Amino acid sequence: MSKNKTVDAFASQLLVWYEENGRKDLPWQTDPTPYRVWVSEIMLQQTQVGTVIPYFNNFARQFPDLAALAAATSDQVLQLWSGLGYYARGRNLHAAAKLVIEQHDGKLPKSLDQLMQLPGIGRSTAGAILALAHGQRFAILDGNVKRVLARYHQIEGWPGKSDVLKKLWSLSERHLPKKNIRKYTQAIMDLGATVCRRRPDCGGCPLAVGCLANANGRQLAFPGRKPTGERKQRDVFMLIARLPDGSVYLERRPDNGIWGGLWSFPEIEMASDAAEWCQTTLSCRVENSRLLEKIKHSLSHFEMNIRPILLDVVANGVADRVMDDGQKVWYNGDASQLPGMAAPVSQLMRRYAISGESQ
Repeated sequence: MSKNKTVDAFASQLLVWYEENGRKDLPWQTDPTPYRVWVSEIMLQQTQVGTVIPYFNNFARQFPDLAALAAATSDQVLQLWSGLGYYARGRNLHAAAKLVIEQHDGKLPKSLDQLMQLPGIGRSTAGAILALAHGQRFAILDGNVKRVLARYHQIEGWPGKSDVLKKLWSLSERHLPKKNIRKYTQAIMDLGATVCRRRPDCGGCPLAVGCLANANGRQLAFPGRKPTGERKQRDVFMLIARLPDGSVYLERRPDNGIWGGLWSFPEIEMASDAAEWCQTTLSCRVENSRLLEKIKHSLSHFEMNIRPILLDVVANGVADRVMDDGQKVWYNGDASQLPGMAAPVSQLMRRYAISGESQ
């Protein structure tokens, strides 16, 4: 078979496979409005479908359309995002919704360039919105598609390198069919997610015959791995300052940096500074303190080793429930009302604050 015929067969074989094996009942597929496609694509960035589905359903119930999302507060958005990770996605989604209301009459643009001007929307996400919601002929290149193309064409090198990425984009555009763009786009994503996985099922792949990596027995060599070094370690002490009535002190993290915009416990560098920090910052004295079991939390660029310190404190006077700037609070709610916070903070909150566990 000639190279051209192999390339021409790529899309048609994939579409035939999709009719019988593709995913057609995902929540965002039942009503693929541009808004719902957009939300799903943002949530699916670096996150598996099974993890995303309950988050998407909750998010769509709370914010059924773009106007509802734009009208929400940052806390409301991040609360529903808690545990999904990569929180800049949620902040950017919220910011973009507001811009669409202000600049595009409340409707997501149908232009690739205009979509890419919105926070959090890159070329692949914009292409997916236009292809899946409007049937426009745009390529995508998410992690699943990169894996399929890198193996099929045996593209050497890590896709994060600009020259490798350029090749993959060219191939993604080259394989686009003239019609059935919605089905094709979903098909190539589904193939990468369910068949051409990290350890592929080449026996069930419709593209196995033309796949160079399969022909050469090199499937696991593609896509190329990112050059790795030793992961950095970051050690932090988190203070769980708890008043006698169970109220716990929380701070909102800055928008830049990890867990931006989420609520968290304050951090200090030395455990021995805890009592002085409480006295200086909270006007509280420490009656009891306990160093709790370490929590290890993996982030994209480093490992965080959290050493929580549980502090039973008494206010020197009256502790304000909500501080003046809205960035600090003595929180005393139940587990169903937790504000937006990262998974390890939520874990600590539920165990030592909400439950009142003392050991």
